[in-house]
Amino acid sequence: MGEFPATKAARSNGQATRLSVGFILARHFTLNAFANFVDVLRLAADEGDRSRPIRCEWKVLSDTMNPVASSSGVVIVPNERLGDPGKFDYIAVVGGLIEEIPKLGPDYLRYLQRAAAAKVPLIGICTGAFILHRAALMDGYRCCVSWFHRTDFLEQFAGLQPVSDQILIVDRDRLTCPGGASAAHLAAFLVERHLGKAPATKSLHIMMINGAEVGETPQPSPTLDFNTSDPFVRKALLLVQQSLDAPLSVAQIAKHLGITKRRLERHFESALGNSPQAAFMEMRLTLARHMVENTNKSFATVAVECGFSDSAHFSRRFRQRFATTPSEFRRSRLEQHEAMPMSEISEIQAVS
Repeated sequence: MGEFPATKAARSNGQATRLSVGFILARHFTLNAFANFVDVLRLAADEGDRSRPIRCEWKVLSDTMNPVASSSGVVIVPNERLGDPGKFDYIAVVGGLIEEIPKLGPDYLRYLQRAAAAKVPLIGICTGAFILHRAALMDGYRCCVSWFHRTDFLEQFAGLQPVSDQILIVDRDRLTCPGGASAAHLAAFLVERHLGKAPATKSLHIMMINGAEVGETPQPSPTLDFNTSDPFVRKALLLVQQSLDAPLSVAQIAKHLGITKRRLERHFESALGNSPQAAFMEMRLTLARHMVENTNKSFATVAVECGFSDSAHFSRRFRQRFATTPSEFRRSRLEQHEAMPMSEISEIQAVS
């Protein structure tokens, strides 16, 4: 996780408060991520479930004090105006919809820059990492971005490589997570550091979250069609999924995971009874079959997007795996659809 900054000694409401967080909410922020983070603080701040901000405090900050609507339409009323960021142990930015990120006002960006200058650690939650990057506050830092937003990040910040195979990243005084349940785990990480393990565990248990996860825990991902709890195998599969159009070698993936190629191969054999190469090829072919069946993309395009050197290579591999060529497969699916009784088509249309 790296070095961790010390908490400030004094608080406006007395010495009892040991963890203080100021929140900046982007327009159409993700309510779930914000609520998960805050609820961990709330439950850790007091005995039982009385919600008194004794050991923790949290404030929603604003440039105008206007209510802020979340992406779900629920509105949050700020607690106070932007002021001295040094009064908080952390400033957390909660992002949400990608298209709203550029609309965050300049006063917020200047506030974040003042916080960084004052050595206040900054937290990016959900697409909050995008906002920190736009404020030029992530240079030289690693950041965690959801696999779902990885392509958006790469398009906006050329040359940067976000981490999308972990649930959170703590890199010195920058802390980032992709939102959802990971926001609760990041908050629990802070609670444990500042208040102790018991309050962190209590918060997660009350929220029915089974135990704190460390940063190296893999992010949940789209269906991989592989059932395994092995963290090395899961992270390797995620890496492959994120780079299907430019396949990584087993050696490259092992290096990224900090283990030897042989050790990664042993993990795959133990977890899946298969080699990494075979598992990776299965992922690429499964995606290719889905694209052939459900899109009008040319086979050349499918081949490129799934990491095959050319159409011939793709067709040969496809036939070896599915005992049919891509063109025969697509044609058979079209014929099945055309042969479907009108009653079934009507039922599908009614459902959709």
